[in-house]
Formats: sequence, C-alpha cells, structure tokens
Amino acid sequence: MTGEVKLKRSGVSVGIIGFGTVGAGVAKILLQKRVDIERKIGFSISLVKIADLDVKRDRGIRLAKNVLVKDAGEILNSPDIDIVIELIGGIHPAKEFILKALRKGKHVITANKALLATHGPELFKAARENRVELGFEASVAGGIPIIKIIREALIGNEIHAVYGIINGTSNYILTKMTEEGLDFSTALKQAQALGYAEADPTFDIEGIDAAHKLAIAASLAFGKSFSLNDVYTEGITKITPLDIEFASEFGYKIKLLAIAKKIDQNIELRVHPTMVPKEYLISSVNGVFNAVYIEGDAIGPALYYGKGAGEMPTASAVISDVVDIARNIRAGAFNRIRGMEMSERTNLKVKKMDEVASCYYFRFSVFDRPGILSKISGILGARNISIRSVIQKGRKKEKAVPLVMMTHRAREKDVVSAMKEINKLKVVSGKPLYIRVEGSEE
Repeated sequence: MTGEVKLKRSGVSVGIIGFGTVGAGVAKILLQKRVDIERKIGFSISLVKIADLDVKRDRGIRLAKNVLVKDAGEILNSPDIDIVIELIGGIHPAKEFILKALRKGKHVITANKALLATHGPELFKAARENRVELGFEASVAGGIPIIKIIREALIGNEIHAVYGIINGTSNYILTKMTEEGLDFSTALKQAQALGYAEADPTFDIEGIDAAHKLAIAASLAFGKSFSLNDVYTEGITKITPLDIEFASEFGYKIKLLAIAKKIDQNIELRVHPTMVPKEYLISSVNGVFNAVYIEGDAIGPALYYGKGAGEMPTASAVISDVVDIARNIRAGAFNRIRGMEMSERTNLKVKKMDEVASCYYFRFSVFDRPGILSKISGILGARNISIRSVIQKGRKKEKAVPLVMMTHRAREKDVVSAMKEINKLKVVSGKPLYIRVEGSEE
C-alpha cells in the first residue's frame, strides 16, 4: 500500500495511454486550452507523455519531441506523472495498466465502461487501498455529466428510477428507420458509412454497450455494485419498419432504452427496445444524441440531454475528471467522492426478468381464418394477459397478414409462455414479436 501522491511541482502532470479518437480529443483540450484552464483553477495541468502503439499516424496535433512514445511503461513508471488517463478500451491490457498505475500511487481516469462493468469493484478497491482516485465520468453518456449528477448533484435524493437512451448508434438507426422508413440493415450501413457504427457493430446493436453503461449508472444510483451479468439485454435487430408504423398508430415511438427501477428492495435492470409515448420528451431524442431520465424523491423527474459519444464530448468528460482530481491533489484530499465499491446494500436484489411486469405490444403474422383472434386471445387470457387494443391489416388470400395487439400490464413469464404456445398454431406464420411498453396505461 502506497501513500498519497505528493505534489512536488507547482502544477499537475498527466499521461495518456491510448491516442485514438478520444485520446486525441483529450490532448487537444489539454494543449490548446492550457492557459484558459490554468486561469480558471489557479494552477497548471501539463500533458507530459502519450503512449500508443502507433506513433506515426498524424492526429492533427503538434507535440513536443519525445511526448509520444510506444511504451506505456514510460507513463506508468514515471515518478513525475500524477494522473494516468486510460483510453485504449477493452479488458486487457487496460485492466493491468490501471492496476499498475493505482498501485504505484497514481490517480487514474478511464472511459472504459466494459472494464468497469465487469471488474469495477476490484479496480475501486485497489484505488482505495492505495489512497488514490479513479475517475470515470466519460464511461456513461459521453458529454452528459451523468456520473457527477448522480453522485454529487443528487446526493440528497433517494433515486427511484433511471431511464436512458445511452447508445447513439442504435438511436441513430432507429431514428432513420422512423423518419425515412429504412429497414434495419440499410440504416446500419448508413451509420457505418458516417462513422457512427463500428465495422463490427455487435456491442451497439445488441444492447451490450448500453448494458455496460447501465450497470455503472445503477451501481451509483442504488448504492450496490452491479455487473453486466445483472442486466437483461436485448438488441434492436428484430425491429422492422412495420413495427415502427404500428407503434406510431398507437401513439408511440420505439427506442432502445436502458432501464433501472427500484421497487421496494428489488432492482430491475434491463436494456431492450421499448415503446415510449410520443408526448414523452425522451421519445423526441433522435440521431446520435443521448438522454438520461432520473426520478428522485426530492427532485422528482429530471431529464439530461446531450451528445453521448464522439471525440470532443467524451474528451470533455475526461477533462472534468482531470480537473476534479487535480484539485484534490492540490488540496491533499482523498476519496472525496466515493466509487462504486463503497456502496453495498446487501438487502437489494436484482429482480429476475421473468418476474418483471410491463405492458406489451404483440405482432403476429397470421393466415386470416375464422376464429384466429379468439384462439390467440384465449391463450393470452389463460395467462392473465388482458388485451387493450387490436389492429389487423387487410385480408390476403393464402397469405399471412399482421395482427397487432397492445396489452394491459402483464408478467414477462406469462408473456413468454403465451408466445411459445401461439407460435405452435398452424395459422401463425413466423415467430411472434413482442416489445415492452413504458408509460402506457396500466
């Protein structure tokens, strides 16, 4: 166990590991706004070293000689660097770099939501044992300071719910499908062409990225460490323009929502496509923008909106942590704001998805035969699933047509069971689709 970092200079020195998009953004702010930042906080923050395997690519930033190096060890082992910023992403070697920096008594800042959602408690424990800080503002919702809001601005609240559009890629795709009638694959290709989606978009379109972020936000909001494994996760690949059209007829939009709710001593943690009433503010969040809705007992409902990713919005969040930690160093403060490992309410339990209750949208593809509606409604009724409204489009001889229903509140377990039985009916073509609904009548 090491002691606190002792500041021997008049300013604070920073090293960056990872000189990709976000790393370049952080470097730009630290270099181009150094004088302005010093004027605001009263002391200097100096970028002294950047480590990246690619030292040849032009990032459009002029660096002094020997600032850019290949070996991260030059940052981790330097006694002159106070804060290490990890921006390489992934689990390994990012985890090892962070642990080494913490054990050497260096403060660390990371934007690595995947690492925090899987190994967060271990990293925060190491930070606490070595009396240094671990900042992670940039890990959730990019330029929206949602971490600071939850753990500082709303500290006087008991938080009841957190809802978020926290993946810009999926939100861009759904926006294009809604506004232009594109199918999923076409909208995805557009997102990739514009750089909003990776060549392998799995983490975004399957909801995994949003689940990482929800695990972090929920840990802070509810005072217990949650991991990716605690979050029910479902992506947007099955959503069609037809579903978006029907949703609109019912007065809804479809969004990929990350949802965390506290009901008594149970926590719901889920990421999935969700139908949201058009009049809700969050349904109007389009393109690559993010929004996070928080409900607290003192503040009531609040919505925070902004860019959730990209070079400069994410870099802005990193710089927020840099300045906070630099001020702590100057003041000799430690553990001023606790991390996720400090909060363990063992009486809170993650609710199993089978037990979650919601309203639902069902879409069946059926052959128009007498009695089909009564058969389906009979199966639903036997499982206490009450139908609120029905739409059936057209009649096509020997061709399946869509049959769409909206339900009152029902239990997930019952819905899954009903879908399996309905899928076995000879008059049903293809697998039934269901989408959960938030904000509808109970």
